[in-house]
Amino acid sequence: MNVLFVSAEVAPLAKTGGLGDVAGALPAALRRLGHDVRIAMPRYSHLDLSRYNVSYLPHPIAVPMGYGRTFPAFASGCAFSGGTPLYFIGNDQFFNRGQIYGYHDDDGRFNFFSRACLELARMIDWRPDVIHCNDWHTALIPNFLKTLYWYDPFWGPTATVLTIHNLAYQGIAGWGALEFAGLAREGFITTIAAEHDSHLNMMARGILFAEAVNAVSPRYAREILTRAYGEGLDPLLWINQDKLFGIVNGVDYDEWNPEIDGAIAARYGVASLDAKGANKEALQREMGLAVSPRAPLLGFVSRLVDQKGVDLIVSTMDALLRDFPVQFVALCSGDNRYEHWLWNLAQRHPGRVSVRLKFDAGLSRRIYAGADMFLMPSKFEPCGISQLISMRYGTIPIVRRTGGLADTVQGFNPDDNSGTGFVFDSYDGYGLYWAVQQAVKCYLEFPDSWRALQQHAMSRDFSWERSARQYVDMYNFARERRRHHAIGRRYP
Repeated sequence: MNVLFVSAEVAPLAKTGGLGDVAGALPAALRRLGHDVRIAMPRYSHLDLSRYNVSYLPHPIAVPMGYGRTFPAFASGCAFSGGTPLYFIGNDQFFNRGQIYGYHDDDGRFNFFSRACLELARMIDWRPDVIHCNDWHTALIPNFLKTLYWYDPFWGPTATVLTIHNLAYQGIAGWGALEFAGLAREGFITTIAAEHDSHLNMMARGILFAEAVNAVSPRYAREILTRAYGEGLDPLLWINQDKLFGIVNGVDYDEWNPEIDGAIAARYGVASLDAKGANKEALQREMGLAVSPRAPLLGFVSRLVDQKGVDLIVSTMDALLRDFPVQFVALCSGDNRYEHWLWNLAQRHPGRVSVRLKFDAGLSRRIYAGADMFLMPSKFEPCGISQLISMRYGTIPIVRRTGGLADTVQGFNPDDNSGTGFVFDSYDGYGLYWAVQQAVKCYLEFPDSWRALQQHAMSRDFSWERSARQYVDMYNFARERRRHHAIGRRYP
């Protein structure tokens, strides 16, 4: 198949979360299965492309938008991971900014990018069998193909797939965004509850018009059908559940592997777990913690947002430090309230708590390698990648049973030493306290069980090759659905 993978983020070039990781790894895994997969992303002004041999297309792309206006897109490309062709869509008006998101015209910026991707494929005369859209930034592409491009023979057989990486972000905008996208003639879609109050909802339109919709774990795909997790789109998802998939994200084990990781103090694997202790000592020294091989070291690497369960850590950590000989190290940034609290926690517990309020890729690796346990008490978690990385590094995850965390972490069973982590259900401080208590008890009192737990976690296979095969099945489903609906109304 020809697959155009369209994303606002592609790691390591541009990343704020899991979307970037997926876009940076999945296309290469699909190419290894024999498919012609190409990536398109915006050319942000802050991208460091020095290591890539970037070449420009000879002519700018004329991108038609609303109001009868046409904007130029300057396309360039390079060979990316695994030889994957990566196209950049450039336009200084939209992408010469200091960061990826956070601007008043984000809706227009990414709607321009979406239209430009369609015009790019036409310019290079390469027709995708499937366009894989990701989150609200590109969710209007299925809408475009079923309206503005419906009678265009170039796009006749092309199916679209939308992956929901986080339903909480939907791309809400007003009438002006609809006009700029060129969709004003169609108006608001009154059958979409999310648009009943005269606000464009890009994620909702992607769900409605795409041939297939994917949530990034099976449990999250079920959860978003409910009012508790549906973010107001559960009725729309419910009536479209016949095309809803749930495929767990993978991990690039060439990138995340303690046996070859050059950023950690000592390399190790399942058969050489004793070497992990050197990473713990190095991390304790680097972070100013008391060097203590037996002190259970809790690690936390995250954005400081409510979704990540930071409020549970806030309400519980003082009690954990009081009742158990634990240490806590955090690498995070975000909400000022949580930053202030974590900073004060470190001041109250010198030698036992250390916090870095910034992003540091190397330090994150050293935390994965040096900590004994990894905290991830999320309120909701579409998939999550941190727990997958921590398991690969033999750092036992402590998670709440939700979304992808429930799908990927098996609770420890002391009867047969099975499991890969510690799991709690209730979203409150008592649940987190109980899970940490169980983990600390196992670590301090049952070292053989702990070693078995580490070995089980490190042996789990969350490679992208496994997930890529499931994506191929979904692509085939989408193509068949497109063929079935090729004749008839433009709307699903």
